[in-house]
Amino acid sequence: MNTGKSRPPRHFTFGALVLSFALVSLSYAALPLSVDKEPLPSLAPMLERVTPAVVNISTVTQIEVETHPLLRDPFFRYFFELPRKRRERGNQSLGSGVIVDAEQGTVLTNHHVVDQADEIDVRLQNGHEFKAELVGSDPETDIAVLRIPTQGLTAVTLGDSDDLRVGDFVVAIGSPFGLSHTVTSGIVSALGRSRLGIEGFENFIQTDASINPGNSGGPLVDLHGRLVGINTAILAPSGGNVGIGFAIPVAMVRVVADQLLEYGEMRRGLLGVAVQGLTPELAQALGTGNADGAVVSRVDSGSAAAAAGLRPGDLIVTVNGRPVTDAGALKAHIGLLRVGTPLELELIRDGVRIRLKSVVADPYADYIKGRHLTPLLQGAKLGDWIKDNGGNRSSAVAVGTVDKDSPAWLAGLREGDLLLEVNQERVRNLETLGRALRRTRALVSLKIRRGGRIILLSRR
Repeated sequence: MNTGKSRPPRHFTFGALVLSFALVSLSYAALPLSVDKEPLPSLAPMLERVTPAVVNISTVTQIEVETHPLLRDPFFRYFFELPRKRRERGNQSLGSGVIVDAEQGTVLTNHHVVDQADEIDVRLQNGHEFKAELVGSDPETDIAVLRIPTQGLTAVTLGDSDDLRVGDFVVAIGSPFGLSHTVTSGIVSALGRSRLGIEGFENFIQTDASINPGNSGGPLVDLHGRLVGINTAILAPSGGNVGIGFAIPVAMVRVVADQLLEYGEMRRGLLGVAVQGLTPELAQALGTGNADGAVVSRVDSGSAAAAAGLRPGDLIVTVNGRPVTDAGALKAHIGLLRVGTPLELELIRDGVRIRLKSVVADPYADYIKGRHLTPLLQGAKLGDWIKDNGGNRSSAVAVGTVDKDSPAWLAGLREGDLLLEVNQERVRNLETLGRALRRTRALVSLKIRRGGRIILLSRR
């Protein structure tokens, strides 16, 4: 998949750029200015309004490179107290973005364009360059919000991606291969694309407008110049563009951007169910003729779903009036709703359509604030984490939301981390964490699990 960077980590394969030229006659015929006294249609007037809002984004990431391979192992460094001789190497990348609020200097782009960047530079169409501040980003939807100085900015008008239909004409603008403000056109090839494995929450607009490396984060607009999507990825099994590109609908972008501007992060609610797609076999077993929907396979006790009365085997077909095509669509619907949002679910149970009401729950409602344990963890929400895997129980302290630039953030904690050790002392729950913290006035080291990796955070 295309990252919009000079390197292609989000691109299936990235072959050499091949330019194919069609054979043409030696005699060239100029297009007429009009046909039957009517001027030929052109996108130029619309593009003259929109392209000043499209920006080129370049980033620099300082990568620490160990001079000895063993020094890459944090445990080796920590226990053997080896020196940290390092050299830094700048890694530059390239992408696109679009200004959506000229008065506030708000720029939208992709998370993967600015991920881990130490410096973000934004260049306007007129050549003016600014240092950008990262307001917040959400890797699950691949959306990031930047802020730049407001002088001389032009913003794009937001459209409504819910009004799009397959076959509508759209235009992609960006910086493919570093060629700034390149315009390509096409149609909406499909809507609601999911299960692609690109993002955690997927509901893509598919288009055949050419999207290439460097287009990521740029706008997809309709023929009126209204923003309908943010270009994010392409499917390219043989390298280069093959006419299958994906954009994040502006309806999803709005929701995420609002929370990033308010909190600096996306704070998702929770329904408390596990769901799966509706297969023909499941449809037959459930006695339904439906082809779409999400089948409930598990309901978490004490969750909003349990309070609403959901049961395993229920087929959810709409959420707040929006159709649920599959499990991915349900996840996308719920994942964009704020805590406290009312929910109305339409489902099929035993062949009968029923409606249930609920409220989006806070996934960290039972967590405590880190400052209640120590000022060193202020800004984080912490909770007990227990997993029973076939009789083998494991436990740790789970990290919920972490306020940016708070003491917990500066200590290295991030949302989703599992805290395993503090100062080399094992912590299995909030109680043991509290005891460990009472024996120290400093966080010398933290051992955490992040994703599938064990990380040692040392403050020495």
